[in-house]
Amino acid sequence: MAEAKKGKKADTPVLPAPIIIKKVQGEEGAAHGGAWKIALADMMTAMMAFFLLMWLLGATSESKRKSVADYFKPTPKSLVQMGQLAGSNGVLGGRSIMDPEGLPTNASQTSILDLEPPKVPEGEEGEGKGSENDDKQGKGKSSEKGEKSGGNGAESDDKQGRGSSSGDKSEAAKAKSAAEQDQKNFDSIEQDLRQKLQDNKALAALQGQVQFIRDKDGLRIEVIDKADFSMFGLGTSKLLPRAQALLDEIAKTVAVMPNKVKVRGHTDSVPFANPDQKNNWLLSADRADQTRQLLEKRGVSPDRFAGIEGASDIEPFIPADKADPRNRRISITLKYQGQGT
Repeated sequence: MAEAKKGKKADTPVLPAPIIIKKVQGEEGAAHGGAWKIALADMMTAMMAFFLLMWLLGATSESKRKSVADYFKPTPKSLVQMGQLAGSNGVLGGRSIMDPEGLPTNASQTSILDLEPPKVPEGEEGEGKGSENDDKQGKGKSSEKGEKSGGNGAESDDKQGRGSSSGDKSEAAKAKSAAEQDQKNFDSIEQDLRQKLQDNKALAALQGQVQFIRDKDGLRIEVIDKADFSMFGLGTSKLLPRAQALLDEIAKTVAVMPNKVKVRGHTDSVPFANPDQKNNWLLSADRADQTRQLLEKRGVSPDRFAGIEGASDIEPFIPADKADPRNRRISITLKYQGQGT
């Protein structure tokens, strides 16, 4: 039996394995596979343009950026309004270009279209004029007395209003002129003093001790102490020779100006002992008054002084260290013209 089965299997023919052929279309695959490259190139181009734009904006001044912004502003409102009226709103969608109601101004000629307003027929023209004349006559008769009685009052009110407005304009013009003159005077003072200190060999080393500051009150000239230079003796209001020579130069320049003058003294926070029981408040006020006396002797008129103050150590020049010698200083302020005390 086993031999019979073996013989039967040997007689069965062996079939070859089937061959499967798969066709792949290369055109569609190639196109699909290269699309990402185009998208990447577009993105890189956009990014490069964006960063180039940001770099140009960062390297451009504010005035140039404003000029570019003004260049791209929309057209004037009147031209846009014209496009929204006659002959607009798409094909066959707007009113006729000859329609007077579609123009910016009804019944009038424009610089764009030479149009005439509609004419009134001859028969209706006379009637319209007649009714208009009657209306005018009626109004004239009823209001003639009122105009005669109240005309003078209205005219006087109008004149008063014009007078007040012209007065305001003249005051504003005077204030503007005074402000411009102050700026010129302050520039002249600063240049003159800097040049004098530079030319004077004895005072050249003190150029850094004089500072010019513009504030809401006017031009403030600060004369500042330092470790090797003091305007006054220790704990006193007596001017030292170098400080007196420096204030002489300042006084000569300030004396020729019309502005009011305010003098303020400052000290450091270092306490001192003296038999007169003085403190920094009294000391700063005495030093300010001593400076006023010197300015007055050098030609500054007494009626030009707007205030003499002692500030002690409450307004330090070096806020981080109130004991710093640079906190000891004299402030001479030339006030704007027209300001009070």
